[in-house]
Amino acid sequence: MNCYESDVDHGDNADKFKEPLLLQPSYARSTSLLCDELRSFRICLRWCALDHSTWLGRFVSYITFVFLAIFVPIASSLPAWFQFPSSAFPMESTDFHLLVQFPESALAFLGFFTLTRFFRKYGLRQLLFLDTLQEDTTSVRRGYTRELDKVFRYLSVILLPSFFVEIVHKFIFFSAVKISLPYVSTGFVSNSIAFVLVLGSWIYRTGVFLLVCVLFRLTCELQTLRFEGLYKMFEGCGSDGGDIFQEHARIRKQLLITSHRYRFFIVSSLFVITASQFAALFTVLASKSNKNFFNSGDLLVCSTVQLSGFFLCLLGAVRITHRAQGMAAVASRWHMSITCAITGAEQGKQEDGADGDFPPKYKCTETDFDDSSVLFISFPVQHPSNFQTRQALVSHLAYNDKGITLFGYALDRGLLHTLFAFEFSLGMWILNKVVVLS
Repeated sequence: MNCYESDVDHGDNADKFKEPLLLQPSYARSTSLLCDELRSFRICLRWCALDHSTWLGRFVSYITFVFLAIFVPIASSLPAWFQFPSSAFPMESTDFHLLVQFPESALAFLGFFTLTRFFRKYGLRQLLFLDTLQEDTTSVRRGYTRELDKVFRYLSVILLPSFFVEIVHKFIFFSAVKISLPYVSTGFVSNSIAFVLVLGSWIYRTGVFLLVCVLFRLTCELQTLRFEGLYKMFEGCGSDGGDIFQEHARIRKQLLITSHRYRFFIVSSLFVITASQFAALFTVLASKSNKNFFNSGDLLVCSTVQLSGFFLCLLGAVRITHRAQGMAAVASRWHMSITCAITGAEQGKQEDGADGDFPPKYKCTETDFDDSSVLFISFPVQHPSNFQTRQALVSHLAYNDKGITLFGYALDRGLLHTLFAFEFSLGMWILNKVVVLS
């Protein structure tokens, strides 16, 4: 009998081991099991020299950052190391090269500083809110597991095409120039060393910046899943106004934490990208030389990566803010439907109070959730919330409808329209100056 119980326990443990870690009721903070969904993150951080779990990892991380994000870009910007063919590499191309190196290093510094602060204060699990997933439903945890699997797809979609273009540009560039390095013979060896260092520096700086953007997008996707779960609570699964209020307060708290963690990175990235893009626009338009892939290909790749990563952050923030702002309309209809149903039942307008045809029941779809103007709610008439509680809940959601905020300003469509108007005005001003100067 004991042997049979042991076999049963062994089978249960095996089933538990096969179950995804995020769906287990308890899990360790930093285990590296094969079923650990963060194993890919840890491997990526280790290969990118961003592992801060030990003092040796932190030392290697700082040394790598100084070498690849500061020393190599500065060395590659010095014309003394290069012998350029004047026909293919005009003097204006040096300005193009500087416009690439400075913004990439600045964004890499912002990303490295953000990741270092995160790992020192929170750790990877707390940063991704995995320590609070025990309070969520199974559907939310399964959805978050799928989002964790999609993280590296976002990185690959942006990084791989840019990498192929960059490697082609660097190959053409180092095939046409001659590199003079100290204690290294001029020729194939010096060119190969410079090619590997410059390409490695680009991969490192781009990866650090995009990694922070992907982490922010992943955090926003988790809150989106929680809002979807909150929306289902209005369908009448036995939840009252108090339960809905507690769940919304929990989501709102995590949105405030997320906004506080990433606001410096988002605002600083906006200033760096704006300055670099318009400096590049002014330099390119004011230059009289011919522009080709050889002398300005770096500028194209740099601009694409910067805008792709920043738009990844903006779209995630605007999406979750749109969900938060739509909850007040959902709660108002829920409150109105229950109130009308109770009033109609009291006046005898329904033959069967709880089994009548009013109010209508509609099935929620993803399209319905995206457009709050077509949302319809189902609820149990036999278990309504108190009128004062429902009214207080509607008022609470109406006055706490901000999602991701930047120093108190909601990062919603209105703020995006303002940023677009500002960027468009600045672009028109630069075009005016270029026309006047030319």
